[in-house]
Amino acid sequence: MLGRRLCERCTLADTLGRLLDDGTGRVAPSLQPLVTALLEMDRPKSRLIWLRNPNVVRLLRDLATGTVPLTHDGLHQETPWRTVVHLRDLLMDSGVLPRVDRQLMLYQRWLTERLAAIEDPDHRRHLQHFATWHQMRRLRSKAEKGLLGRSQTNQTKQEITQAGAFLTWLADRGRTIEHCQQADLDAWHTEKLATRRPAQTFLRWCMKTSRMSRLTLPPQVINQDQAPLHQHRRLAILRRALNDDSLPLRARVAAALVLLYAQPVTRIVRLTVDDVLDDGATVAVRLGDPPSPLPEPVADLMRAYIQSRQHLPYASSRSSQWLFPGRQPGQPMNPVSLQVHLREIGVPPQRGRTSTIRQLVLQAPAPVIAKALGYHDKTATRLVTEAGGTWSRYAPGNHERRR
Repeated sequence: MLGRRLCERCTLADTLGRLLDDGTGRVAPSLQPLVTALLEMDRPKSRLIWLRNPNVVRLLRDLATGTVPLTHDGLHQETPWRTVVHLRDLLMDSGVLPRVDRQLMLYQRWLTERLAAIEDPDHRRHLQHFATWHQMRRLRSKAEKGLLGRSQTNQTKQEITQAGAFLTWLADRGRTIEHCQQADLDAWHTEKLATRRPAQTFLRWCMKTSRMSRLTLPPQVINQDQAPLHQHRRLAILRRALNDDSLPLRARVAAALVLLYAQPVTRIVRLTVDDVLDDGATVAVRLGDPPSPLPEPVADLMRAYIQSRQHLPYASSRSSQWLFPGRQPGQPMNPVSLQVHLREIGVPPQRGRTSTIRQLVLQAPAPVIAKALGYHDKTATRLVTEAGGTWSRYAPGNHERRR
């Protein structure tokens, strides 16, 4: 009790009890794990403020009484989407709902709204088929291997947007996709090539599925603005990250993964605590096969960082299995946020990663590096050529000595 008032946690329990009453005077049994999770979180006052939101109140009551089915499909129909997304995260984090990829769900919602806004039925049909048979298959396959990043679904949205723009532009020229000619593609790409390039995924799919004639698309232009760091500069930045105790520990660990193991931030944020293997004598990180051992002082930094996660301000972050947990329940850190943290300590993520991988493929066969660090063989082999390496004749595959 606080004076004559209930403490904040007791007030929270009473409020949840009222909102989640299924009509029997008790909390709906299916939602009891959510109540438990909310009461165990730090700062109950923030939960009480959240419960003042009328949309939250409505959703919780409707879920408790069964007006809204307690399923992902049921929530998919509800608005506003930001409120629904946060509540869905809490329901998944507490075990009420099974885990599904958040970015995939957001994309499906966006796609439904996007397609509904297209007036031309033929355009809508082409884009629906493209999204269903190409994009969703690709995204689901990636989601099975690990959480999708926002950049991946943003790129997919751009593909749909530019594909729709192309179909409209083509219609203005008096043509349909079935009668598109080379002159049309050339004219489309003459202006704003970078903006219109995402439509090429749709165009290739149309050619592959015989929806249009096989035509020639302009070659991809490689951006030279992201030149790799010189090796001495990379090593200088790495030394500072490893030795400067005034820098944030999280950023220092991420910097080591970028500058020693050429890991992109989109992959770093998907690492889990279980991917760090510590037998007391050595520490390794499961980036590929086999796990990569961490040298000193990186191993000590990793141990210190994992220990420091117990002091994060959010209870959901402290209990998260993500190595770099985000603020949202059950979600990893946003890759863009991690990029910001790295740049704040002087680490350019893209240039640093490119510099690192180019150096690594000069020291060992590209297939070996690719397997250990989670790269595709073709990517690593291309980097060997760009770096002027001597391993170009080393074939990918199993090179273990037979006994």
